[in-house]
Amino acid sequence: MEPPEVILENSDAVYDFYLRHQQNRLKAMAAYALLGRRYRPRISYAPGARDQVRALVKSGRPMLIAINHLSHSDPYTVAAAAWRSALRPIIGRVRVLAKDELFVEPEQRRKVDMMGGIPVFRGKDHGLRAVNAAGQLMMDICAQRLARGEHLAIFPEGTCNEVDPTQVQAVGSGVGHIAFRAHKLGAQPVLVGLGLSYGPRADPAVTPTKEEAKSASFYFGNPIFELPAKPAEIARLVRTDLQAALDGAVANY
Repeated sequence: MEPPEVILENSDAVYDFYLRHQQNRLKAMAAYALLGRRYRPRISYAPGARDQVRALVKSGRPMLIAINHLSHSDPYTVAAAAWRSALRPIIGRVRVLAKDELFVEPEQRRKVDMMGGIPVFRGKDHGLRAVNAAGQLMMDICAQRLARGEHLAIFPEGTCNEVDPTQVQAVGSGVGHIAFRAHKLGAQPVLVGLGLSYGPRADPAVTPTKEEAKSASFYFGNPIFELPAKPAEIARLVRTDLQAALDGAVANY
């Protein structure tokens, strides 16, 4: 299938394509390995979390991996962390939500597609009313891919944190709706909080340079196997759990 143009007016075709799209796993592994060498993130775990994540990977149960969002370098440092962590075996089977502007330039899109990207049309860019229908489609295909046994990585804050890199900002209800819809399809996604810290910053509004993004601290919280029944409750749990993971990342920087 020919990849459709990723524009809001074309969202039906866009999400029909990304419901079926499969990345090249060998190329993804090679790219993640390269990023692992380039960024060299440091990985730490809550007590018992490494073994729990390894067991999850072997079980095939879908994971909903929530990561705090600090800079435009995050997709690359997160990929590097996946390579250097217990998540390595699922590279190529993880979908990653990414803003639609990353799918505009052909070479950039090729990279994002290879890394498992699914476009998100954000209300802050297009207006809340304009993106409502597209947002519903996006959540549906994410739920369907989780129900197939794939995994989903998401920055639930929705935008870069330019306020305080040690505190998780507001989490929208989207992550809760995705988990809720996946459960209705028979899936039981497991929440995995992954905290990210680039260290102390004098001005949080100034994004880290590529050099400053090296040796980031990542911290895996203990997976949460049973999620609440309502989307809003899931979103609140995601924020609480992610804050605990972020605290760990900051402490281990």
